[in-house]
Amino acid sequence: MAQPVNLNRFRKQKARAEKTARADANSVKFGRSKAEKSAAEHDRVRADRKLDGHKIDE
Repeated sequence: MAQPVNLNRFRKQKARAEKTARADANSVKFGRSKAEKSAAEHDRVRADRKLDGHKIDE
């Protein structure tokens, strides 16, 4: 005789796996690494400083 299986456990496992797959897909699609974020922030700060340095005061 076969052992009874808990269908709720399998349903929850499947939902968890789908959620993880969706999260991985979104991180690839939208995510940036910490290094990329800090590099972009550094470039923005440099551009702002350069622009401020070229202002003509009246």
